[in-house]
Amino acid sequence: MISKIATVAFHGVSTQEVTVEVQMSPGLPNFNIVGLADKAVAESRERIRASFHHLGLSLPPRRITVNLAPADIQKEGSHYDLPVALGLMASMEILDPLELSNYTVLGELGLDGALAPVVGVLPAALNAVSNNRGLICPEKGGREAAWAGDLTILAAPNLLALINHFKGTQVLSSPKAEICAASMSNKLDMKDIKGQLLAKRALEIAAAGGHNVLFVGPPGAGKSMLAQRLPSILPRLEPSEALDVTMIHSLAGLLPEDGLITERPFRDPHHSSSLVSLIGGGVRTKPGEISLAHQGVLFLDELPEFARSTLESLRQPLETGKIVVARANNHVTYPARIQLIAAMNPCRCGYYGDLQRQCHRVPKCAEEYQSKISGPLMDRFDLVFHVNEVKAVDLLEKNEGEASHAIAVRVAAARQQQIRRYGEGDLMPLNAVTDGEKLHEIATPDADGQHLLSIAIEKMRLSARSYHRVLRVARTIADLEGSDLVRRPNIAEALSYRQGGGKVG
Repeated sequence: MISKIATVAFHGVSTQEVTVEVQMSPGLPNFNIVGLADKAVAESRERIRASFHHLGLSLPPRRITVNLAPADIQKEGSHYDLPVALGLMASMEILDPLELSNYTVLGELGLDGALAPVVGVLPAALNAVSNNRGLICPEKGGREAAWAGDLTILAAPNLLALINHFKGTQVLSSPKAEICAASMSNKLDMKDIKGQLLAKRALEIAAAGGHNVLFVGPPGAGKSMLAQRLPSILPRLEPSEALDVTMIHSLAGLLPEDGLITERPFRDPHHSSSLVSLIGGGVRTKPGEISLAHQGVLFLDELPEFARSTLESLRQPLETGKIVVARANNHVTYPARIQLIAAMNPCRCGYYGDLQRQCHRVPKCAEEYQSKISGPLMDRFDLVFHVNEVKAVDLLEKNEGEASHAIAVRVAAARQQQIRRYGEGDLMPLNAVTDGEKLHEIATPDADGQHLLSIAIEKMRLSARSYHRVLRVARTIADLEGSDLVRRPNIAEALSYRQGGGKVG
């Protein structure tokens, strides 16, 4: 008899149905796993033997063949342990194969039969729902799976509990969906920042329209503090966005609380990060930092210190909202709809423009440092803002600044205006991703604004991309004012963030 158990293979954020076929036939005792399995899958034989021995079971002295179908796709990961083990039990007539056919199964076995957590439980649960099946998974993945919708979930702590459930001597309770405790609050608040009113204004505009921002200024001016507090003024994730973000973190194995992520991610990789760690890849083509920041913020501090190739790899996903990782043996697409916030010093010494502290190599020092950022990448920033040092009077001020929740109210109102304008869709309904005829329809300024813009295009030598970004930012400024029309002051403020066509000093 051939027993069959359903499981999944992961391909980016999508899943592919895999059938575990187990056959026991006469012949010399042997245990083979076929179907393009990697080393982790092949090693499952020893984990299954040990866990069976712990339960007082032994594999029959027969030729055992396990086929992972379809056989032409790579099978990676330890989550195949449990479906293979249940397939063996079905062939040994310990469990009913018909009952097991109603479930998608994944889980890693310990030597004592305990079920260890695995990545990708939520995508597997969504696959089970689409195929009208239940899900069998480790206990620590049950709350994550519960967000997939209405399905039967058997989240077992070990193999024995699962056997007892099917035998009727124990009942596994259904897990309940929970929200990650880590995403319930954000301790950082905009009121902690002294002074920097104009920088806070730029950050509010960025939050309202989903715009990319580059902060330039001397060390200690507060660039990193500003960027770190951006999530505190962003709206919480919509349910569909939360599922997307949670799936990506689940596939990366970064979901320790087993719950749904409801606050926008904030990722801040070190400037020594490799190209693969930023865009994704590796042996199993895992999501990189840009995908882990999907629907949230990617903060790159000390921007010129990143490798040139690493920075250039951001150009395409910033435009398309996705990252395509192409390898010789794999081709995976991950979502990457991010808001990029970057910070940098104006030069290597950090004090370009300060006559008392700048080094003796100015202006060449600043030119060499800024040349590490290419023109096309600079064009991707909607706002380039110079953050000046905080004045003594601001540092000594005892009154707190405006709190994040007050700014968040204005940001939410501006975003609601954009949702009403664009409607719901696959992309975030924000000004930052609007293009083509729609952008000209909703962001064409009045006559005075058009005149100012035409002069700026010539004098600032704006590229077509920069021109469109000025319109998007101006539209967001008008939304914060509650205005349906883009006026000259909105254009003027938007142009002030272009900083002479992209130069930062």
